[in-house]
Amino acid sequence: MTEPTRNKRPMGTAFTIAFWILLLIGLAQIFGDYLDRRNNPNRHLAAFDISEGNELVLQRNQRGHYLAPGFINGHQVQFLVDTGATSISVPESVAKAAGLEEGRRGLVSTASGVVHVYQTQIEELQLGPIRMRDVRGHINPHMPDNTVLLGMSFMRDLEIIQRDGTLTLRVPE
Repeated sequence: MTEPTRNKRPMGTAFTIAFWILLLIGLAQIFGDYLDRRNNPNRHLAAFDISEGNELVLQRNQRGHYLAPGFINGHQVQFLVDTGATSISVPESVAKAAGLEEGRRGLVSTASGVVHVYQTQIEELQLGPIRMRDVRGHINPHMPDNTVLLGMSFMRDLEIIQRDGTLTLRVPE
């Protein structure tokens, strides 16, 4: 009689272990999604219907930044909207993937100091429903990640409203 009891116990232990593993995986997934939403509440823009609209409302993330997915020459990128930046600054790896060509070498002043960059012309840039062509920017080989700084060379012709944790970008009529 003791033999059948031994056989049931390992099976029960296996089910208990499997339950806890699945529970932890589920909790990790939920927590990961929560952190993603806090870091980039605008990540849904990659599937935005661009056929209509001339206004985009971005939510500020937990660090106070406005991150949003978009496209450079049809290549999906991650933008950091920066009204304090003069130009669009594209990391070198993103520039290569988007087919941007290095132009004249120059110097720019960044938060990290003065760095060498290369002028470039972006054929098409899209953020949500807002699409612009022939936008000037630069390729920055010193940028540590793949986030594109979206500066005023993109936003200069847009209406910009920042209020209550949102940033509204609108194409004037």
